[in-house]
Amino acid sequence: MAKKVYIGMSADLIHPGHLNIIKEGAKLGEVTVGVLTDEAIASYKRLPYLSYEQRKLIVESIKGVVKVIPQNTLDYVPNLRAEKPDFVVHGDDWKEGIQKKTRQDVIDAISDWGGKVIDIPYTPGISSTKLNENLKAIGTTPEIRMKRLRRLIQAKPIVRILESHSGLTGLIAENIKVNINGAEHEFDGMWSSSLTDSTSKGKPDIEAVDITTRMHGLNDTLECTTKPIIYDGDTGGKMEHFVFTVRTLERHGISAVIIEDKTGLKKNSLFGTAVPQTQDTIEDFSGKIRAGKNAQVTDDFMIIARVESLILGKTVEEALERAHAYVKAGADGVMIHSKEKTGLDIKEFCETFRKTNKSTPIVVVPSTFNHITENEFATWGINVVIYANHMLRASYPAMVDVAKSILSNGRSSNANDKCMPIKEILELIPGTK
Repeated sequence: MAKKVYIGMSADLIHPGHLNIIKEGAKLGEVTVGVLTDEAIASYKRLPYLSYEQRKLIVESIKGVVKVIPQNTLDYVPNLRAEKPDFVVHGDDWKEGIQKKTRQDVIDAISDWGGKVIDIPYTPGISSTKLNENLKAIGTTPEIRMKRLRRLIQAKPIVRILESHSGLTGLIAENIKVNINGAEHEFDGMWSSSLTDSTSKGKPDIEAVDITTRMHGLNDTLECTTKPIIYDGDTGGKMEHFVFTVRTLERHGISAVIIEDKTGLKKNSLFGTAVPQTQDTIEDFSGKIRAGKNAQVTDDFMIIARVESLILGKTVEEALERAHAYVKAGADGVMIHSKEKTGLDIKEFCETFRKTNKSTPIVVVPSTFNHITENEFATWGINVVIYANHMLRASYPAMVDVAKSILSNGRSSNANDKCMPIKEILELIPGTK
């Protein structure tokens, strides 16, 4: 009877190193490959370029592979206890670094039935990191970008979205990473805010900047990034016009539009009841959602309904009634908004909504209740957190500070420590040299 061999891999970018490991594994017995799911990979680094189904299909076609199964976590042990392989084969790079503990857990688990770990020497000249960088440099397509948001929501407990109002802020959202306990944390996508778009153009936040103008600016971000974009659609405008907005956004590869259930001249929600704001009827706003859904071409584009009831001083119950009606009308997600600083009304809404609706994505913009952590939001049933205006709010005080320094001192050298060196500016954008 043939020996059983287990190999775990993400298999996002198949290269000679992977093929060598499978080849060596096949010499030992029948190879089962545990392909890591999107959820498993997204728990410690970026979402893979290819979906689990695509990666599984590729691995199944590789010579020497007998069976492919999902590996739902970074932990090999659940699959190993189910499969009871005689050998676990892996590249020897897991002897050091963050994977060292994983290797030891594998050794401890398979020792129960006499299994053995086989470490294959790392294939020289192959760098997955470099391959990923090269892919990012090539860019993406509208279709791939658009699909990514739904995949992220399915794969991650919380999807982090950062406001972007220019190509430069898009590059920040695209590239900034921090390492926490061996896991990479980064933003998953960008928010095209009508507030920051209009403010950066010196215009009031009253839908004064039309979609054509906004798309011209957004194209700068599309050209230098690959991550998904959520578009702030304000009220969506007239129903007859909204259908064209949906088609325009979908054609450009935008993943989602969020529209709010208000009518009349747009006023920023954080004014609350301090300024006149009128909420649309459930029937009319539901009709706008249906019209938008009927207009889209793909199944990937998302229309997310923003419920303004709490902003306008109404009850959680009224907000829930609207949310359920909008989902019934076809909304792909619900954004619940509030200007209360405690966030308790948001928590009550989310926990009550989740009692009857387990799957529809919930989005929040914690501008006033920003003391609440992403982990807390996840426990409430929230899927997406949008940091909606921080890039613009951070840049304006910094620029004012430098301008005042130049005026006060009659020269710019006093502001040197407040500015990036010119050399770094020249090196910031790929292709500048």
